[in-house]
Amino acid sequence: MRVSAVQYHLHTIHSYQEFVDQVTHYVKTAQEFEADFVLFPEFVTTQLMSIPNGKKQVQTIEDLPNYTEQYYELFTSLAKETGMYIIGGTHVIRKEGKLYNVAHLFYPDGQIKEQAKLHITPTEVKEWGITPGESVNVFETEKGTIGLLTCYDIEFPEIVRMVRAKGADVIFCPSCTDDRHGFHRVRYCCHARAVENQVYIVTTGTVGSLPTVDFMRANFGQAAVITPNDIPFPPRGILVEGEINDDMIVTADLDLSLLYKVREKGSVTTWRDRRIDLYPDWK
Repeated sequence: MRVSAVQYHLHTIHSYQEFVDQVTHYVKTAQEFEADFVLFPEFVTTQLMSIPNGKKQVQTIEDLPNYTEQYYELFTSLAKETGMYIIGGTHVIRKEGKLYNVAHLFYPDGQIKEQAKLHITPTEVKEWGITPGESVNVFETEKGTIGLLTCYDIEFPEIVRMVRAKGADVIFCPSCTDDRHGFHRVRYCCHARAVENQVYIVTTGTVGSLPTVDFMRANFGQAAVITPNDIPFPPRGILVEGEINDDMIVTADLDLSLLYKVREKGSVTTWRDRRIDLYPDWK
């Protein structure tokens, strides 16, 4: 199972076609590396807010859902064309008058699956009025069962435990953090969740800046493919990581059989040894 993760460079654009060209560039790069999955970061489509509207004014978060159909069309066509599973980062959609920050999984056969972000940061609530999702799912693919948990979600052990209990072996975590503190919160939690649940975690974030878009002026990001800390894996639990804040893509191979082995007879067996007699587990 080969995965690629994009350190997406945010910068001001002047047309939707520029967004199409940049996304296509990353997808084609992952295709050249023969990836099965490619992950884009959280809030990747906020770049569209830098396009001036008809009055040459910057768009707002309320305008992002207007791009939803174009977003679906772009990523669906690229998934079909390349035969890859594409996690198109997150895109803000509107349902029944409410805004949701939603991760989207685009299948090679044209299916689109959604996972709304479940835990919403104070900035998302106060400044953008984002509504939290109400359910968590896992997604079956030809390569294995995966989960999609966005940024702040990974900081809550309970929800990751539920996704593992539902069968996910790989969790994709699109992220968007504006400084070192936020970045390391997400990154350290990814490592903790990989150890606790004996899963792979693929994460990435935005880099660059959108000087005209509120709350997207600063970005601090790095892609990484994270493993449990046991003998079959790298000692630091990192298969690959990017250069911090560079415009780039990283790629690694995931051997799911190693997860099954360490769950059965690893140096520690954290998944098997959880004390569900003392604390509840997902049923």
